[in-house]
Amino acid sequence: MADGHRATPDLRAAADSGRSATRGRPGLIARRDLVAALDRAAEKQVTLVSAPAGSGKTSLLRTWAERPDQDRRIAFVSVRPGQRDGQLFWLALLDAVRAAAGGQGAGESSAVTPGSDGGAVMDKVLSEITASPKPFFLVIDDLHELGSAAAVEQLGTLLTSLPQGVHAIVATRRDPSLRLHKLRLAGELAEIRAAQLRFTEAETRELLTATKIVLPDPVAERLHQRTEGWAAGLRLAVLSLAGHPDPEKFVAEFSGSHRTVAEYLLAEMLERQPPHVQRLLLRTSLLDRVNGELADLLTGATGSERILLDLEDANAFVVALDPGRTWFRYHHMFGDLLRLELRRTLPGNIPELHRLAARWFAEHAQAADAVRHLQAAGDWAEAGHLLADHTVSLTLDGQAATVVALLHAFPVRTGEERPELALVHANADLHQHRLDEAQAHLDIARSYADTSPPDRRHRLRLAIASLDLLLARLRGHFDAVFEQADALPSPTTGQSTTEVALAGDLRALALLNLGVTEAWSLRLDDSERHLLEGAALAHDIGRPYLEVACLAHLGFASGHRSFALVRRRCEEALALAERYGWGAEPVIVPAQVSFAGTLICTGEFEQGQQWLERARRATQSEGEPGVRLLVHLVSAMLPAARGQLQETLAELTAAEQVQAHMRGEHGLWSRVTAWTVATQARLGMLDEARATLAALDERRSATGEIRAAAAVIRLAEQDPAGAQRELRPVLDGTAPVNSFLTPIEAHLLDALASRDLGDKHAAGTAVEQALNLAEADRMILPFAMTGAWELLETLPRRTSHAALVSDILDVVRGTGGPDRPPSVPAETLSPSELRVLRYLPTNLTRPEIAGELSVSLNTVNTHIRRIYAKLGAGDRSSAVQRGRELRLLSNGRG
Repeated sequence: MADGHRATPDLRAAADSGRSATRGRPGLIARRDLVAALDRAAEKQVTLVSAPAGSGKTSLLRTWAERPDQDRRIAFVSVRPGQRDGQLFWLALLDAVRAAAGGQGAGESSAVTPGSDGGAVMDKVLSEITASPKPFFLVIDDLHELGSAAAVEQLGTLLTSLPQGVHAIVATRRDPSLRLHKLRLAGELAEIRAAQLRFTEAETRELLTATKIVLPDPVAERLHQRTEGWAAGLRLAVLSLAGHPDPEKFVAEFSGSHRTVAEYLLAEMLERQPPHVQRLLLRTSLLDRVNGELADLLTGATGSERILLDLEDANAFVVALDPGRTWFRYHHMFGDLLRLELRRTLPGNIPELHRLAARWFAEHAQAADAVRHLQAAGDWAEAGHLLADHTVSLTLDGQAATVVALLHAFPVRTGEERPELALVHANADLHQHRLDEAQAHLDIARSYADTSPPDRRHRLRLAIASLDLLLARLRGHFDAVFEQADALPSPTTGQSTTEVALAGDLRALALLNLGVTEAWSLRLDDSERHLLEGAALAHDIGRPYLEVACLAHLGFASGHRSFALVRRRCEEALALAERYGWGAEPVIVPAQVSFAGTLICTGEFEQGQQWLERARRATQSEGEPGVRLLVHLVSAMLPAARGQLQETLAELTAAEQVQAHMRGEHGLWSRVTAWTVATQARLGMLDEARATLAALDERRSATGEIRAAAAVIRLAEQDPAGAQRELRPVLDGTAPVNSFLTPIEAHLLDALASRDLGDKHAAGTAVEQALNLAEADRMILPFAMTGAWELLETLPRRTSHAALVSDILDVVRGTGGPDRPPSVPAETLSPSELRVLRYLPTNLTRPEIAGELSVSLNTVNTHIRRIYAKLGAGDRSSAVQRGRELRLLSNGRG
């Protein structure tokens, strides 16, 4: 007899007493000794309840869990039948943990992450239970239904890592591969087996008494012997004995194997049902789950929901799956018998029943169930069409493993491929980064689409175009993306609701792929527009994964607007990803690494390194090349700022290797090349630096980044005049640049060249120009990377960038600076007030500050009064102190 499903207990022998008692049903018993045994076992870290179907595992867990006890928290999860997608199991467990803990996110369903195996969600589960009140119990029922080997292995890791005060109870029909041997040796594993779950003779008599069945003691003893205390057998016997004209004769004839007994009793119980109930049970038995509307459709009648509710109330092997009692399933053994009887009595009706079920599931946006029923009906072509139409949507729903399982369920054709499934194969290939195989399947799908009916042809072409874009993006073939984006089919009129939903998914995916490719090509205006449009569409159609994916790239795409906007958009994307539990998934890596880049650029090295490490952990070795190149480039910035040039060169070399395998040129490639040349020169590898430079064509050599790198070589060759010649096109704006760092870097290199030429005034002027450019975003990185920070010591004391200079020197000396945790002022200072604030740590008087800023003394006085009010300061000294606490000023010299 099968055990429970989801969070609803099953119908089984007397162990049902716990569930029924809580709902006020008479006639069932409480197995107190068994519950007490589970109480003792639950004191261990892990308790394994392992026994065959029908042993009463779920009923025991429910009875134990549903007792009133205010001092413990219980997260109860039952694995769905045939659960192959490990991520869905982990999300269900996470939701149960949050509901039990009653903390943030309780009552909200967690969102799926396409492509994830659930490992990140497992970490979240561990984090949540660690932070929850103790004692805390994880109860996992029907683990044998979990068909994901990765999820089972992850569960074993979780069970062996439970913190103090957290206990787990796992019920299963067979021992899983959880690798709990260390817990067993440590005495932290308790086990309850079939022998302990069997009814005693006394419990058998108690069950008969509770159900008002009177049997002489010898007959009751014989019933116990015949069933061997098997909970399901006893329950089935009790149901058949109720109202039987000759109970003693029934028990005397009650014999045979469990299967024989179960089939006999179930058949007798079925035959006792009215004809309209029998019809419902038989015709809906081919469903894994049923509701009233679906049962009405398959029976051609009405009132099915009332029948299902009555059957569940009568303990007639019908189990509600949700608190609202709208979805039901049949006990597994009962369902098996019903299907056998259906095949015996109505074999010709079975295909049509599957087709009706498939139509209902398709109309209710449950494509996977619809495909299963079409396959069961033998409608392979229609099943292939439906799976092809929904393969992208199912993948976005986190059901990639389900798609693969459905794909494998199709019969193999000898000597030919199923063209209608080519799109499904292509999507699965892309999901697993098998790019050549994906290309071959897309070509087959293209040919198949050309011969399809017009309405289907449009849907297929839109899906193919979306996957073409993804393939080109994963290959770094950017020109192909732009060509294919221009060729995207336009929406058609008169589409059904399902077709509109499919088109929305595919268009949002296309906008994501287009916007990302434009970002990597530094077509940032177009990228920003398409990513914003894609995020808005994804939000409207309820696709949070696509929304997060668009927003994750939006920070990088905003780099041409303002540094502050990059940071703000990264923070927004990171917050949304955390909300859905995707903080450690590859989808959010672009935001993590872009955010890390902003932190490193402003000298917040420790925080930047933390975000960079998170991005590196989530970056897949075979993932998107554009993202991997960006990760390596930002990873090079940190050691470069710290003077660790060998590590810098190693990261830049890794970025070059990524570019070598891309079919198109990443927009950051000139930055990678320029920093490679500059790092080689600073390491004394002048021959290598010159060779790298000489290999570039005229177009690349003319960029501002490469000009700056050439200037570093000249400085290393002790040719400062030559360095200034290289820098002239950058400084006068005629050389194209692709980063806001380049002009700052160029002025600093010009300052170093002027110093080497003995022109201190020109060096100071160049440094001031660099500070002017760096001031708005508090840029520190260029000063650290170029070594020009040394020139700041010689600046005049009355520089208008005193706070920034102090921050730079603090960072490069390792004495503090921007890594201090920020706080928030009561009211934001205006840009003009900030400029005045940065003069307050100096010895300048108010008239002198007014002269430096070219404003009136009255204006300075007004700004200072407002600064005092906003910062809650009473004088200049306390305003400076408060400004330092808020990181508006540094803690260094003024």
